[in-house]
Amino acid sequence: MKKNNIIEFGAVGDGLSDNANAIQLAIDDCFNSGGGEVVVPANNIFMTGPFDLKSNVTLNVETNAILLANPDETVYKKSAFRENLGEGTIWIGGENAENIAITGRGTIDGNGIAFMGQEEKAAYVLKEFDVVDPRPHLLTLINIKNLLIRDVTFKNSAYWCLHIIGCDDVKIESVTILNNLKIRNSDGIDLDHSRNVRISNCYIESADDCICFKTRREYEEHGPTENVVVTNCIMTSTSCSIKLGSENMDAIRNVIVSNCIIKSSNRGIGIQNRDEGVVENILFDNIIIEGRLFDDVWWGKAEPIYITAYKRKAENHKDSNWRFAKGQTEGKVGKVSNIKFSNINCKSENGVFVGGEPGKVSDIQFTNIQLEINKTTKYKGNLYDLRPSDTVGLLETDIAGFYIDTASEIYLDNCKLKWGENKEPYYKHVTFLQNVTSLKIEKFIGQSASDDIESHKIINCLDVEII
Repeated sequence: MKKNNIIEFGAVGDGLSDNANAIQLAIDDCFNSGGGEVVVPANNIFMTGPFDLKSNVTLNVETNAILLANPDETVYKKSAFRENLGEGTIWIGGENAENIAITGRGTIDGNGIAFMGQEEKAAYVLKEFDVVDPRPHLLTLINIKNLLIRDVTFKNSAYWCLHIIGCDDVKIESVTILNNLKIRNSDGIDLDHSRNVRISNCYIESADDCICFKTRREYEEHGPTENVVVTNCIMTSTSCSIKLGSENMDAIRNVIVSNCIIKSSNRGIGIQNRDEGVVENILFDNIIIEGRLFDDVWWGKAEPIYITAYKRKAENHKDSNWRFAKGQTEGKVGKVSNIKFSNINCKSENGVFVGGEPGKVSDIQFTNIQLEINKTTKYKGNLYDLRPSDTVGLLETDIAGFYIDTASEIYLDNCKLKWGENKEPYYKHVTFLQNVTSLKIEKFIGQSASDDIESHKIINCLDVEII
């Protein structure tokens, strides 16, 4: 197998010279020779602009080697979303290829702060732009068959970190992602129209979603995101640690998430359907969730578990035209169904939220869910976050252990609710049930927040059984 050291192709590890040409030459030489390994050698910082990975090539970033994104915005020319120019560019890319690997114990650094405006208390200000948002996504791979990403540390992404689009047979193993917790849009891993994916043994810190399942409209020809397993991961997010949606024009289905720890996150697990695609056949098992509130800049209000289906809000925004089907200015929302949560321990400032438009949320099962609600920050807390929906943005209301609004076929089995020492006046019921059809609660342990409040608040519900 051919082995190319990028220094042999002219790369200089001084942290100042742009090595994009040298790296691309090393990749192209391996590709033209039928495949091989491109080595980023240890003990060097290689600053670089954009380059593309190709078939049958492994990029090996050795221990103590750093690939650093060029801070010059003008070198980033290619849009991350094709004709949609307003949502970032591509740094490390690759398209229509097979047998690509990124390995090694080195670091790939997106140099994110270099692309930000002023630092404020909750987040960096985003720089204004006319048409093209120059912030580079760290890695954008499109239509790759047999992709392996293993052991590498990714950090400081200026936009999405690992964007996996239309890929098949994907393994992301033992990867560390350390994004700045004040950089907006800095998702960890975005699975977009991809299938047969295994994510395991990863550690992710992200200001936006840690692992996000999507089907974006710009890449609609690639079909659903399906057949995905996530296991043995630890995550922290200023927004949502594990999110399905909000962009979903096709389908997200057949997903298992297990044996994970979510800590200090604004939302633990979120199903946030806002487009016409469906979310179905999803299992969450053996998970610890620790939530807390953050500033309104970030979506989420410390809901440990969140299942929603509301059509997207139509608004005057730089990327609004790309959120709806061509020729439409108003969207619709697909169904969320057959979702199961089991063996999950939650501690947060808020309770579980389930809600949607009529007929859109059904067959949701909670088994052995342990929930402790306790106020731990100074942020306003009597809120559920329904953004970006056409109904309401932030829903201000009392907080229940399980707040369920407009859903059917809901089952709670062997669940437990405990209120912490810092009980706010708006902490109220065990369950708040409104417009719910066919709900069964068995072996529930827990009481309302105070003796003078009814445990189960039931409004306009049919076929409710509490045993």
